[in-house]
Amino acid sequence: MKTRTFVIVGAVLLAALTRLMPHPQNFAPITAMGLFGAATLADRRWGILTPLLALFISDLCIEVANRMGLMTSWGFYPGQWLIYATTFLITLVGLLLRNHRTVRAIAGATLAGSIIFFVVTNFGHWAAGAPDFYGNPYPQTFEGLIACYAAGLPFFAKTLLGDAFYSTVLFGGFAFAEMYLPALRKLKVAREPQKEIA
Repeated sequence: MKTRTFVIVGAVLLAALTRLMPHPQNFAPITAMGLFGAATLADRRWGILTPLLALFISDLCIEVANRMGLMTSWGFYPGQWLIYATTFLITLVGLLLRNHRTVRAIAGATLAGSIIFFVVTNFGHWAAGAPDFYGNPYPQTFEGLIACYAAGLPFFAKTLLGDAFYSTVLFGGFAFAEMYLPALRKLKVAREPQKEIA
C-alpha cells in the first residue's frame, strides 16, 4: 500500500474509532469520514468503501464494548442500515471534492453532508413509526413528519459542530501534512504534448 493511501485509510479509521470515546450525542466523525475518504483516495471505489468499512469496524467495536459492559451504546441496532445508506450518499458528495479541495468547497460539502444526514435519518425515524421523547410514535402524517424534524433540530446543531470539527481535523491536518511530506502528495501525470498534424 502506498504511503499516501496508508495514511488516508489510517486517518479515516482513527476518526471512526473516536466514536468509542465519550462525546456529545451526534458529535461524530461520520460525515467528515465520508467526505475525506472519497475526496482523497486515488481509487474512487475505495474512496466510497473505506468510510463504510471504517464505520462498520467502529460499530463492531462499540457492540463488543457494550456486551462487555464498557459502553451503554449499541453497535448494531434495527434501522442501522439507514446510517450506512446516508454515509454512502455523503461519500458521493465527497467525490465532488476530488479536484476542488478548497476551504469553501469543503465547508459547503460538510454543510451538505450534515443536511443529508439530518433529512434522511429523521425521515427514517418518522417512517419507522419510532417514538418521540415521550414514548409516543410520530403520526404518519405530514404534521407528524414536521414534528419529527422539529424535535431533531437541537441534535442537528451538534451534528453541524461535529462535522465541522472533524472535517477541519481531517482535511486541514492532511493538507498540512502534504505540505511537509512529499510522499503524501498526489502524483500528477504529465500529459504528452499533442503532435501537430501537417
